[in-house]
Amino acid sequence: MRIVFMGTPEFAVPSLERLAAHGYKPVAVVTGPDRPRGRGRKLTPTPVKAAAERLGIETILQPESVKDPAFAEAVAALEPDLIVVVAFRILPPAVFTAARLGAFNLHGSLLPKYRGAAPIHRAVMAGETETGVTTFFLQEKVDTGNVILRKRMPIGPDETTGEVHDRMKDLGAEAVLETVRLIEAGEAHPTPQDDRLATPAPKIFKEDCRIPWEKPAAEVHNHVRGLSPHPGAWTMHGETLLKIYRTRIAGGAGEPGVVLRADDRLVVACGEGAVEIVELQRQGHRRLPASEFLRGYELRAGDRLV
Repeated sequence: MRIVFMGTPEFAVPSLERLAAHGYKPVAVVTGPDRPRGRGRKLTPTPVKAAAERLGIETILQPESVKDPAFAEAVAALEPDLIVVVAFRILPPAVFTAARLGAFNLHGSLLPKYRGAAPIHRAVMAGETETGVTTFFLQEKVDTGNVILRKRMPIGPDETTGEVHDRMKDLGAEAVLETVRLIEAGEAHPTPQDDRLATPAPKIFKEDCRIPWEKPAAEVHNHVRGLSPHPGAWTMHGETLLKIYRTRIAGGAGEPGVVLRADDRLVVACGEGAVEIVELQRQGHRRLPASEFLRGYELRAGDRLV
């Protein structure tokens, strides 16, 4: 079967590798352009391109725009039986209709819940105890296509989005392989999504990451872990921006954002209850455990974080 695989970040790599390892090595990979990365701003391939090169996949397309008619022509010229999309851009119909058996996408939620660009972040931020992956056939409206299969996974009470992401990319690879096998065998029986159950998972912007100290401690805790490690929840101490990466629910009460303890532990009051900050970072400095951070930064009980 002639498969064209489309993806860019690390999340997509296990799916590509799993397909290749089980006899479904793609005839071509489509990924983002090489970009300057790191301190030296060296031109660097995407994780998917690097994986494709390791696997000996010779045809690698890196369109600047997926809407360019030349890109649709290039995909059609590959004569794909199936297009597999994992963490790539929104495709126009001219591209995703080019495959004989269709095009499917892997999405990081149990659709129709958390449709959108940030499904893992939003699920953890909302305090969900379960998430999963969904494969579905692409159609023009984003994340609304008929579902092929779903796989579920738990979210631990202190797990960060980064930790969920790393487990999910492997679960996703299983789902991608299983979906390809179902389609090849003619045994995929897609079912429509119930739009009444849909919830959004919009892209995260900087202001979304500010810590809402006025909320109950459980919501503040979920906010922090849902944005960890990237882009990172943040708060201000005077003129200093602090990024908070790990917290735990703690005893104590006070005005929201007021520091209750800043000795061997860093405890901050919320709208209800308090959280202990376990790991944080001052702008331009290293990420540190709170006890170590407090040895090098002046923060006192009674100070306010906003």
